[in-house]
Amino acid sequence: MINRWLSVAVTTACMGVGVAHAQGVATPGVDQRQINQERRIEQGVASGQLTPREAARMQRQQNRVAAAEADAKADGRVTATERARLHAMQDRNSRRIHRQKHDRQRVR
Repeated sequence: MINRWLSVAVTTACMGVGVAHAQGVATPGVDQRQINQERRIEQGVASGQLTPREAARMQRQQNRVAAAEADAKADGRVTATERARLHAMQDRNSRRIHRQKHDRQRVR
């Protein structure tokens, strides 16, 4: 069940990335980090390192980054300040993912 939900969430997030590219504003670093972090979440679920609740929380945080990226791209360009904000959000999410994967809570 959680794998199906996670697949839907990842597909939805990737669709959002595709829409952003269609707008002509490229943020390849941000996009690649999103993909990498989604993969880390999926791996954590598969290995049992992330509980379903933790995975859902991590996914919501990833969705917030995607929404912030879409907002930044809405005017047709991403400023250095907006790009820095996106990277800071991703830095926080990366640390959260690491902490949750290593907090000794396991799916039984």
